[in-house]
Amino acid sequence: MPAQFGSYQSEIYLQGMSGVVPAFTNDPTALESSARELMEPGPYWYVAGGAGSGATVRANREAFDRRRIVPRMLTDATERDVSTTVLGTELAAPVLLAPIGVQSIVHPDGELATARAAAELGIPMILSTASSHTIEEVAEASGDGERWYQLYWPNSDDVTVSVLERAERAGYTALVVTLDTWTLAWRPHDLDQSYLPFIRGIGTAIPFSDPAFRASLERTPEEDRNSAVLRWVQMFTGVDKSWERLAFLREHWSGPIAVKGVLHPDDARRAVDAGMDGIVVSNHGGRQVDGSVAALDALPGIAEAVGDRVDVLFDSGVRTGADVIKAIALGAKAVLLGRPWVYGLAHGGQEGVRHVLRGLLADLDLTLGLTGNRSLADLGRHTLMENS
Repeated sequence: MPAQFGSYQSEIYLQGMSGVVPAFTNDPTALESSARELMEPGPYWYVAGGAGSGATVRANREAFDRRRIVPRMLTDATERDVSTTVLGTELAAPVLLAPIGVQSIVHPDGELATARAAAELGIPMILSTASSHTIEEVAEASGDGERWYQLYWPNSDDVTVSVLERAERAGYTALVVTLDTWTLAWRPHDLDQSYLPFIRGIGTAIPFSDPAFRASLERTPEEDRNSAVLRWVQMFTGVDKSWERLAFLREHWSGPIAVKGVLHPDDARRAVDAGMDGIVVSNHGGRQVDGSVAALDALPGIAEAVGDRVDVLFDSGVRTGADVIKAIALGAKAVLLGRPWVYGLAHGGQEGVRHVLRGLLADLDLTLGLTGNRSLADLGRHTLMENS
């Protein structure tokens, strides 16, 4: 029987009869400000900030707000099914945890807490190359949970192959390759704090534990951390790859591959022609190009261009269950959720992530039914009305 995530609402109300209330807000519009009170300025802005003026961060939300759901009545939507299959992975809901690095700046348990919460709820976690913990440690924390691996593509083929081999051995079943962050954007909030975790040796657990990377050093990271940090920063930033190079990843990864950061239909077509299995429509949550097109505005064109050939996923700006419905209606098979669960991590580690995820899944389940839909297959352009 499909999971009925909406039951979390009843659980919260029933606990209230015993005087128990949620540890922190269920309001997605208040979650960020609540987390800000708990976090130091450097880590907070590293999570919340965007490129340049923040125009793309704002545009992502404005694109959702312009589109309105048109509910239908008397459709026998008492029982719903929000399950789907993406890149061969069966999902209880069309939601994955977006790859977010350096999670230890938010909570000491970092990616380990996130992996445990995701596995408990049956939501795949996409592990960032910039993790605070090793590939193997996060895999162990995930247990039997589904897990994907995100690659910030090193400029060394030897290190790339070594990292990919480690991920496959550790049970990561799909690869997500981020294309839009081959160098860091101008991020004023981070610059104001002179705050970049990587140069402090945070988010470097994967390369520092990698045999190919360690072999490239004159001294180990334990002996000379600063030199190792400098070597890694130079290795994963500063060089833009070419479409032809995707064949190298295809050669060294046996499972499905999705490319993340695509905003133009022609780029989506080129990725598919290069043998990629999925497209993640994303502007990196507004963190890379100031004034970029909103990811949701780019989604329909890409879904039309390649949605009949590969799975199209969506990332950037998702905050609510209604947002998930809008993205699915515009052609996505599933969404990647980012900042909200990171704020949950700041509030309460594993339990904080779990609370945020259960809330979003409940919102999705209930909103799907209240709009007169029984499954994701019922959604489409007809579900929405766009305000000018």
